[in-house]
Amino acid sequence: MKSTDDVDQKRCVELQADFFLDRSLIIAANRGPVMFQTAEDGSRTFTRGSGGLVTALVGLAQQIEATWIGCARTDADTEWKRGNIALWKSKDTMRVHFLSPDPDAYERYYNVIANPLLWFLQHSMWDVPRKPIIDRSTWAAWNEGYVTINQLFAKAIIEQTKESTKRPLVMLQDYHLYLTPRMVRSQLRPSERPTLSHFIHIPWPGPDYWSILPPKMRTDILEGLLGADLLGFQTHDDVLNFIRTCQQYLKRVGVRYKIQRVWYRNHATHIRAFPISIDVQALRRLARSAEVAQLRAEIEEMIGDRQLVLRIERIEPSKNIVRGFKAFEEMLTLYPQHREQVMFVAILVPSRMDLGEYRDYLDEVMAAAGQINASFATGSWEPVRILVGEKYERAVAALQSYDVLLVNSIADGMNLVAKEGPIVNKRHGQLVLSERTGAREQLESPALVISPCDISATADALHEALTMPKNQRRQRAQELRTLVEKEDVFWWLCRQLETADQLGL
Repeated sequence: MKSTDDVDQKRCVELQADFFLDRSLIIAANRGPVMFQTAEDGSRTFTRGSGGLVTALVGLAQQIEATWIGCARTDADTEWKRGNIALWKSKDTMRVHFLSPDPDAYERYYNVIANPLLWFLQHSMWDVPRKPIIDRSTWAAWNEGYVTINQLFAKAIIEQTKESTKRPLVMLQDYHLYLTPRMVRSQLRPSERPTLSHFIHIPWPGPDYWSILPPKMRTDILEGLLGADLLGFQTHDDVLNFIRTCQQYLKRVGVRYKIQRVWYRNHATHIRAFPISIDVQALRRLARSAEVAQLRAEIEEMIGDRQLVLRIERIEPSKNIVRGFKAFEEMLTLYPQHREQVMFVAILVPSRMDLGEYRDYLDEVMAAAGQINASFATGSWEPVRILVGEKYERAVAALQSYDVLLVNSIADGMNLVAKEGPIVNKRHGQLVLSERTGAREQLESPALVISPCDISATADALHEALTMPKNQRRQRAQELRTLVEKEDVFWWLCRQLETADQLGL
């Protein structure tokens, strides 16, 4: 079978058709692909989830026997429970199965273990001398929340596997379901077992950082994931870190770095890097919409004839927003020619504001921006403008207009903004990119790569990007665009199917 490095979307569709001739598909993720609402008249409608992941996986499910299992988010989801939904402009349907866990169990699973414990750990964000504090309530959340919800998913997957007319491929998603693969595998006879793949969207730190977790939690997570046949990560560094973590903490485990395989309990788990990407064509269609055009006009009126430094992020500590502002402040100090000639616009999306760490960080972000404006603003120039709120069309409009896109995360599984920007930008904008993002592995050559903690280097990179000769700007912007076009979300999906096929899974 051909490599997917140069496969186009048509070939991807052919690959999917061949792969699923004798297979069905089960997708398992914390959230489903749709969310139902009940109108005042009692009618039920739904909205489809946005983003490349839903687009790719829902597209894969078209015209094959497919089920998506996720947790209900609304009362209408709970009432729906399960059934077939038409998600395309055709008669083809996809089965959606909503789980309705006990609210207390879900709260423990999601807001105590998954977020923040695992999220902070995997982004290396814990202030270890002080946090986390793993006490009796944490263990209760683990046993009566995280384990319980993973068991709920495992039960639903097993039931669906037994109902399927073909042997399923189960595609599990992310850090919410680390225990599920082993649970499924252990409860089915070999002849009944589906092919289990699990893709992890966030970074996997080195083994030393995993020592933060108690041995039982850590072992349960590793054993859970090693129930999968194919385990996917964003980067090759994540792959190596996972294998090293297994080697350090599991007994009687066999690791093979060269072929990226872990042998445990008489089962082989193949570990690979599958860097996720975006739906390029869908993004371009949105970028051509009248709403985006209107929002772009408003943004360009706001910045006038100045250059634009842009960042678009969720408000969370791992995104390193404060250091980004400080780097901009240092650039204005060291390179005064940029004063009144450049504007920094930050479009920030509130995230997990129920957690104290996130609320505190928002206060730090606003204070850092206020300090810059207090120091440098003039009657006609506000150096930093913060726009808070989740409006994707506005983000796309801003991405069309930047001269520099700053992505300086402390840790990021991928960071899709770094890939969205080059696709829609109309000003040969440059990308200043943290070396600790997953996107760095693919985009390093044409990007300006910086250490996220190095404010001085970031300031110099911003200056370099703003003063770069036009022909060089054009060349680098085109190279970024070509890389993203070649390795889009369908390429991500096809690489997983091709790997499973080549391994005979």
